[in-house]
Amino acid sequence: MDYKKVLREVIDAVLPPACPMCGKPAPFVGGIRADICGSCMHNINYVSEPACLKCGKPVKDQETEYCSDCSRQKHVYDQACALYEYSKNVKESIYRFKYYNKQEYAGIYAKQMADRCGRMIRMWSPDVIIPVPIHISKYKERGFNQAGLIAQALGRAMQIPVDEEYLVRIVKTQPMKELSNRERIKNLQNAFQVRGKVVRYRKVLIVDDIYTTGATFDACAAVLKDAGVSQVYGISLCVGDGF
Repeated sequence: MDYKKVLREVIDAVLPPACPMCGKPAPFVGGIRADICGSCMHNINYVSEPACLKCGKPVKDQETEYCSDCSRQKHVYDQACALYEYSKNVKESIYRFKYYNKQEYAGIYAKQMADRCGRMIRMWSPDVIIPVPIHISKYKERGFNQAGLIAQALGRAMQIPVDEEYLVRIVKTQPMKELSNRERIKNLQNAFQVRGKVVRYRKVLIVDDIYTTGATFDACAAVLKDAGVSQVYGISLCVGDGF
C-alpha cells in the first residue's frame, strides 16, 4: 500500500484545496480535483490574440501591433506576455495570495502559465527564470516573495532552472499602484542589483505578478543587460492598463 498516497487523499478530503479565484473548495470533475471551479473559469479573462507584440496586452484588432503604452515608449526588456487580464476576480485572488498567505495558489498560477504561455516561453528559450525580487524588509514582513513562488512552480513545470539569488532589490521602493508612469520609473531607479560580476546567463525570463506599464521589467532588464545578459523577457500573472 502506498501510505503517502493514502495520506494525501485523506488530507485532500478533509482539507480540500481551494479555487484561487473564489476561495471555495475546488470541485471534482470526472473524478479529478479541478484547479479552478467551473463558474470561475467562465469569469476569467485570459489574455488572448490580438495582443501587443511587445508587452502582450490585449489590443483592439489584428491591425494594431502595439498597445498605446508601447507605442509611446521604448522598453528595455525584449518581449513580454501575461496570463490573465486584470479583472475583479483576478485582483481578489492575487490579494489573497499575497496578503492572506495563500501560497498554494502559486502552483495553479504556474500550471496555467505553462499551459497557455508555454509556447511563447519555449520560443524565447531562456537559460533561467528569475523572479522580480522584493526588499528584505518586505520579505520579513510577508514571509515569502510571491513572484518567487510562481517562478519556482513555473520552472518545475517548464523544466527551466530558477535563480532567486542573482538579482536583488537593494532599495525599499514605494508601492507602485498609486504612482504615475514617470513616478514608477523614478521609483525604481537604482532599486535592483546583480550579485557578483560574472556573466551567468545569456537569456533570462523575469516573472512578476502584475504588469501595468513595464517599469519593473525595464528596471530589472537594464541591470541584467548591464551585467552582460543579451536578452531579457518577462511573464506576469496578469496585465493591467497603463497610463
